[in-house]
Formats: sequence, C-alpha cells, structure tokens
Amino acid sequence: MHPAPSIVFFTTASGAGYGLLAFAALAGLFGLVSVTTTSGVALLGPALLLVTAGLLSSTLHLGHPERAWRAISQWRSSWLSREGVAAIATYLPALAMAGLWIMVEHLSPILALATVLLSLVTIYCTAMIYASLKPIPRWHHPMVPPVYLALGIASGTILGLAIAAWLTGIGAPAILLALLLLTAAWALKWRYWQAIDSATPTATTADAIGLAERGPAHLVEAPHSERNYILDEMGFRIARKHKQKLRRLALVAGWAIPAAGLLLALPASPSIVPVILALAALATVVGTAVERWLFFAEAEHLVMLYYGRSAV
Repeated sequence: MHPAPSIVFFTTASGAGYGLLAFAALAGLFGLVSVTTTSGVALLGPALLLVTAGLLSSTLHLGHPERAWRAISQWRSSWLSREGVAAIATYLPALAMAGLWIMVEHLSPILALATVLLSLVTIYCTAMIYASLKPIPRWHHPMVPPVYLALGIASGTILGLAIAAWLTGIGAPAILLALLLLTAAWALKWRYWQAIDSATPTATTADAIGLAERGPAHLVEAPHSERNYILDEMGFRIARKHKQKLRRLALVAGWAIPAAGLLLALPASPSIVPVILALAALATVVGTAVERWLFFAEAEHLVMLYYGRSAV
C-alpha cells in the first residue's frame, strides 16, 4: 500500500498525543507532577496539539476533505466513524480537565480517568480501521490493535517523562516503568513482524480467478498498459533488503536509543536528565514514524493478484 505522508503523520502524532494525554492525567492523579498552571500547559498543551494536528492531517488523504465531518455518521458499521466519534468524545473530558488544571490548579479524578479511557479507546479505533480490512492480510491481523495501543502508550509516556523532567524531576520508578512499556511495545512489534513474515499466503492468482482446483495460474498480460489508481495506491512494493534496513532503523531509533537514554538517566545528575530524556523522546517519535511508514509499505491488497502477484 502507498504510505501517504498524511496518514503516517496522523497515526504517529495522534498515537503519541493520546498516549501523552493519558500519561498527563495519570501523572497528575498519582502525584508524579504537581497540578499547577505551568505543568498543565507544558503537558496538556503538546498533547492536545499532537492529537489535533494528527486528526487534521488525516483529512488530507480524503478526496474531499471538506466533507470529513460526514465520516462520523456511519459509526454503526465503520471503524473510521467510530474513531471520529471517539476522538470528539475525548475532547470533552480532556478540555474540561485542562481548563480546571490550568485555570484553578485542580485535577478532577473523574475527568482524568475519563480522558485516559477515551484516549485508549480512540487509539484502538484507529488500529481497527486497518485491522478490520480483510482484503489486506497484513493489516487484518490480531496483533495490530495491541501494537498500536502499546506504541501509543510508550511514545506518550516517554514524551511525558521528558516534559516532566524539565518541570519537577523524575524518579527511578517512573523511568523504569517507561522502559518496561517501551520494551513491551517493541517486543509486540517484533512479534508482529515475525508473524507476517511466516504467514502462509491468503490467496493466489488461481484463487482470484476461481480456478484453484486446476492448479497454479499465471498472469499472461497486464490488465492495463499505463499506471492507474489501483497500482498507485495498492501496488506500492518495498524491496526486501530495504524492508530489513528500515526495520532495523525503526528498532534502533524507536527502542534501542530511547532505552539506552532511560538507563543513562537513572544514575545521571538531575541537571542532565531532562536533556537525555528529550533526546530519547525525539528518537522514539522518529522510530515510531519509520514503523508506521513500514506498516503501510509492507501491506499488500488482494487486488494485486490481478496485476502479477502470484500470492498475497
């Protein structure tokens, strides 16, 4: 599938934004950060900015962005609509929580927990947009939602720690928890990569034309003499050697560098910790963006069986 920049940005930014929203709410509830105007602006401002920027960028992939509001009307059957509804619903407790936090330096436990729950629900709905598509086997996989949730939580947590370190300092338990979340997220992603690499093909060219019982079938002539929409959007293919290099890049940037940064932050002096965690957060975002690009680039649509692919 064609990895459109707007969708890569959307899934990366919104996942990190909702993860940061959840982190901020829980950090305030459990006393990791003080509930002050400064901490509210520093934590909730970037979170809401990432969420909003991600959602707006997703409309750029639509043929008619001005009609994006209609997407929420099909929530009974469409995960895209459910994601839109969940995103709008999340704004309600999140903005109310932010208003109380910033204006009167008060955190409502009910609003905080509602923000955490709806943030996770929105990430899940985003993942299900892709996991519900049966014609794309690498997306229609049970590990897609857990990976989306885990990476969103991990990236948001590390962003939150980096911000909190500039505000009040961070203790070892919080750093170790972030390391655990980060490692778990990338372990799930590694397991997903192994699963799709070893999966048997869903269908072959013979299946596509209804002649599977007669043996293998091969394309004799291409159905089109020129490029078309299907080839541009669904015929994108990444070379195996590039795929492996990008996977290693995603692991190094998304896990190895941030994990090393978190470990270095444990014995480091308080004055250096914010810098280390800021670099770790930056690497996490870069690694997640590469992972998201690969998520789309590695996907193959069953329609490509009519365009020369022997199996998908």
